[in-house]
Amino acid sequence: MTRILPILVLFWLAISPLLAQSLTKKADHQFDQLAYAQAIELYEQALAKPTSLTDDERRNARAKLAYSYQQTRDMQNAERVYRELINSGALPADYNKCYLFYAQSLASNGKYHEAQEAYDKYGSVQSSDKRSLSFSRLYSDVGALTRNAGSYKVEFLSMNTRKAEFSPIIYKDGLVFVSAGNGGNGVKRVFKWNNTPFLDLYYLPDLKTLRSSKTSSLGGSSASSAKRAQTRLIRPLGSDDFTAPTANDTRTVGFYGGTNISMGYEDQPISESDKFSRTLNTKYHEGPATFSSDGSRVIFTRNNFNEGHYRQSSDGINKLKLYTATQTNGVWSKAEELPFNSDEYSTGHPALAKKRNGEPDQLLYFSSDRPGGFGGTDIYVSKWTSGKWGEPVNLGKEVNSKGNELFPFADEKGNIYFSSDGRAGLGGLDIFYAQLSDDGLQGQVVRNLGEPINSPQDDFGIVTDGDRNAGYFSSNRKHGGADDDVYRFTREGSLYPCRELTVSVVDATSREPLANTGIVMDNPLNDKQKNLKTDADGLVKICLNVDSDFKFLATHEGYMDNKVGFSTKDLSDDQPSRLEILLDKPKASDKPTTTTLRGHVTTQTDKLPIAGVKVVLVNGCDGTTQEAITGPDGSYEFPVQPGCDYSLEAMKDNMGTIGGHVAKDGTGVADLTMFKKGDVIKIDNIYYDRNKSTIRPDAAAELDKVVALLAKYPNMTIEMRSHTDSRATAAYNKTLSSNRAKAAVGYLKSKGITSKRLVAKGYGETELLNKCKDGVNCPEEDHQQNRRTEIKIMKL
Repeated sequence: MTRILPILVLFWLAISPLLAQSLTKKADHQFDQLAYAQAIELYEQALAKPTSLTDDERRNARAKLAYSYQQTRDMQNAERVYRELINSGALPADYNKCYLFYAQSLASNGKYHEAQEAYDKYGSVQSSDKRSLSFSRLYSDVGALTRNAGSYKVEFLSMNTRKAEFSPIIYKDGLVFVSAGNGGNGVKRVFKWNNTPFLDLYYLPDLKTLRSSKTSSLGGSSASSAKRAQTRLIRPLGSDDFTAPTANDTRTVGFYGGTNISMGYEDQPISESDKFSRTLNTKYHEGPATFSSDGSRVIFTRNNFNEGHYRQSSDGINKLKLYTATQTNGVWSKAEELPFNSDEYSTGHPALAKKRNGEPDQLLYFSSDRPGGFGGTDIYVSKWTSGKWGEPVNLGKEVNSKGNELFPFADEKGNIYFSSDGRAGLGGLDIFYAQLSDDGLQGQVVRNLGEPINSPQDDFGIVTDGDRNAGYFSSNRKHGGADDDVYRFTREGSLYPCRELTVSVVDATSREPLANTGIVMDNPLNDKQKNLKTDADGLVKICLNVDSDFKFLATHEGYMDNKVGFSTKDLSDDQPSRLEILLDKPKASDKPTTTTLRGHVTTQTDKLPIAGVKVVLVNGCDGTTQEAITGPDGSYEFPVQPGCDYSLEAMKDNMGTIGGHVAKDGTGVADLTMFKKGDVIKIDNIYYDRNKSTIRPDAAAELDKVVALLAKYPNMTIEMRSHTDSRATAAYNKTLSSNRAKAAVGYLKSKGITSKRLVAKGYGETELLNKCKDGVNCPEEDHQQNRRTEIKIMKL
């Protein structure tokens, strides 16, 4: 036995790596088949063997495991594995998308600051994808999406079960929605993406029977970890049959899953006959549907299966298609395909436009990953002409992004709603809306609905009226995972959180937009100013308080400044407004009345930009002040008058600054640095006579600046630190520096600074800034760098 045991150990050590590699191969096979639930289990087993995989194999397994969790919407575990992957070391270029997926996972878990950093990292390694800019900008302050949270009441409906219910649509006096069914006819088909059965259409005939439980919290309520574990294997919204996660030709497969609606709810279907229609529901997926205004025609989503024929794409994937049927005497006809379907890509999520100006239904919106789009899936529109549906038209870049746009809905006032993961939002899928062009073929300015309709999880499938007074939508916010539920919302406040104003700055002659134009917004009521900057289209969007007057000063290099007023008083509605500011180029005889002062605020030690700093500018000519808040890059700017001196101060909690000064001739420093407790600040131009510690007049002038700084921050205490070069003995230099530090402190005391705020310490030659130590021949200017006086902030 003593001989056999070592042999068994050696045998196990030999086959252990092979077992792990076998597991990863099986996992890769399941991953390639989009069977993410099985892939997760196999990857976790393989990665649990710490020494069985090479670094490349472990990196590949982690990336695919994290992506599998993301596709099954287990964002907690997706975040965990992506974090492990990224923290394991620098990733090769072909793993760049992992930074994007990590950022998406963080946002879905409500970690917006970390998500901002991850998007910044993704933007640095993938400069061609501009999404990171908008996401990073939003996550620096998500307050823009919470302003109107109090205007809506959101209710969780009792019709929801532990399985999926989603994509509600009004039909007659009731509600049709998608829910997990048992497949009918004794057939229970299981979709291997998440091990859940296929879905069918259900109908609740009377909306009055719908009851709600307690109102959901803003942004969704959290679930216990045990509940999340139960619902981990879920359908991947945003990456389904018609929502490819990457390019248009990426393999895509359906996602729906669930079981029949449970007993015990008053508004449940009371029998199998309440399933919407056996004519329409098959043993494959029946998904989101839409109805004509009179209810006689339905268009719905189904796998590529009709009249007994099951079809696949050339790469072996069963895509989704749109089908239509008509109702006669309460019976639905056989389903027919729409003409623009294809076996090679998916088409789904239909939405017939509501009647506008009394016109019949003639526009059909849908989502597809057909070739020629902007990203994974785009929103398209087809027009009913001469008795048939025309060639689909892409709604354009205003609506579609590099991500996935899906679940469209069009109201009677020409607004289109849709969900997207390619636009900056609260996480997962967010619901957006846009005004359609008059012909309904293009979308215009897109807006995020914000909280509470959106949350960090997936929010989609909205249906509402033109004024958004009430409606229904789907979300997995309550428990995450597969637990998609239908929610009801009612509007109890303003349609908009404020008066939304779009300021457009254009060249007065050519009418061309002026990008990167600085705008100072002044509100005389509260005497506050805000600094803005136009985007590439010469636009900037802001929300204004009601019943207020505003002034906008636009400044662009090479143009004369222009100040324009705008008032939100006595406006008859709360619709968005637009203000155009024209800028003229100066003529030869024109003399500029103002110019722009620009600067940055950075940290004292590592010179990193500081956002959210209040910068105060004081005009030396008339004593007037202006205020600005620094942006993410620490920048600020002010309109200034030539020929005046200006002083600058920066304000932020637990930080201080020496300030700045710009003279009338333009000399001076507009860039400010801020220090915090523990920072060391060098004081320039404090010189001593050789081998002496007496404060000279020129040194006194510099120490007077320290007196002013201590007066500005009356609770600040400092350590006065004196340093010498390496010449002379170490003991002599230590004594000399201590005496110089004490002399500097003595001078500060003579100016009224109490001794308890001051500490003197000499460091001699112990903290040299360069290589000029004993025995090294250095020029005088290098020795001068080491002869310096500093102050260290002990308390602020």
